[in-house]
Amino acid sequence: MIAYLYLAGAMAIVGAYVGFSKVLVAVFPIFLLAWLRFGVAAIAMAPWTSRGENAKPLDARTKRLLFLESFLGNFLFSICMLYGMRYANAISAGVVMAAIPAAVAILSRVFLSERIAPRTWVAIMLAIGGVALLAFTRNAGSDRESDVSLLGIALLLGAVLCEASYVVIGKKLTSDVSPKYISAAINLWGLALVTPLGIWQALSFDFASVSFAMWSGLVLYALAASMFTVWLWMTGLKTVPAARAGVFTIFLPIASALVGIVFLNESFTAMHGLAFACALGAVLLATWPSRSKTT
Repeated sequence: MIAYLYLAGAMAIVGAYVGFSKVLVAVFPIFLLAWLRFGVAAIAMAPWTSRGENAKPLDARTKRLLFLESFLGNFLFSICMLYGMRYANAISAGVVMAAIPAAVAILSRVFLSERIAPRTWVAIMLAIGGVALLAFTRNAGSDRESDVSLLGIALLLGAVLCEASYVVIGKKLTSDVSPKYISAAINLWGLALVTPLGIWQALSFDFASVSFAMWSGLVLYALAASMFTVWLWMTGLKTVPAARAGVFTIFLPIASALVGIVFLNESFTAMHGLAFACALGAVLLATWPSRSKTT
């Protein structure tokens, strides 16, 4: 039960900062925001970089997985998600992100040779249907803030694939490496990858124009995105099968949509409701436990 709470908490925090990131990307350039995020988290997680005197050296395979976990789950996910939030709202992001369980199922089939049940294929179709409905809402209504561009949807779908890869690779890593070290290591890789682009945007950015509230939000975003969520997810994933852990990704789209409605004053249309229903249906179909002797 504690592991389940860790998984639920991790995805709820991810969904919340996906929603709130729309505020931050209006102030900070994308690569600068990512660079500052990884930098703040690197300072906070400095003690986590030690594996202890008795720890076995990491083999080449584990090192490659740590790099891929960071490149896909940190670097590319952040870029796709942050740029996507420039062209979509938090509710739309929640609908698209609800396709993560279906994406996990596909990647598990391709890379882990896991069988995809018929109902999972139905879930995939529902998720695609939800995204398609969302695309038709992009020009609906007169409120330009509620518009959703195809570019925004494409970028958020890229974030979905990155997050699904993060789940699959993370399950392999937790069998050999502690959650704290995974969190610190992939954050450092993310910092290294984005540093050239971050410095490039920092040279022309007016740091004095940023309010104290935005700096505080940046620090919270960094700690939530790079430290708390990764540690919570990896800790829960260590004792829960990846397929079962997928059910807790439902908290990501729900939290993202709630942030948009409650805090960002985004309108919730009937089409959004239908798309969100398809997305939630896809989540339930993809992750509902099967009737079998093994649970």
